[in-house]
Amino acid sequence: MPEQDGPQDAISRARAALAAARATARAKGLRPAPAPGPQPPEQASEQQETPPPGRKRRPAGQARPGFAARPQGTDPQPLSSAISGLLDAEGWALAAATGSVFGRWAEIVGADLAAHTTPETLDNGELTVSADSTAWATQLRLLASQLVKRLNAELGDGTVLRVRVRGPVSGSPRPGEWRVRGGRGPRDTYG
Repeated sequence: MPEQDGPQDAISRARAALAAARATARAKGLRPAPAPGPQPPEQASEQQETPPPGRKRRPAGQARPGFAARPQGTDPQPLSSAISGLLDAEGWALAAATGSVFGRWAEIVGADLAAHTTPETLDNGELTVSADSTAWATQLRLLASQLVKRLNAELGDGTVLRVRVRGPVSGSPRPGEWRVRGGRGPRDTYG
């Protein structure tokens, strides 16, 4: 039966294996990644060697093209801040706000108002909303200033500057539109 190693033997073998792996990596030209957090001055200068030939080192805090700059040592970062940075960098903030208004309309304005109104467009700070009746259109016009405040609280200040309300769309009756089917016109009453 093989004899069990003591904890000191296992630790010394692990240290020896780690030292051998480091030596092999140095021989291949590989360097370890910097440890997170503050480093002693001798380790910091040791890790800030010149980059391999053909690669340029980007100054600290400077972003790659198409990506938002972020401070050194913050990777990984929360998903919400990564998405916010991407929206700002690509100029998609207004499109995301528009989608948020349309997708969360019932949550923002309430179920009663959402049942009778629909957001249509958000363009240059003006939100166009259609109502299914003139009564609801009037109600929405009365609530427009409160709605602007609520939307700006949800989406960010200055996203919505004005609410334009459209009532129900119905065509006006044209002259002669009201007729009895099968009638003979004005001659029908005589004769």
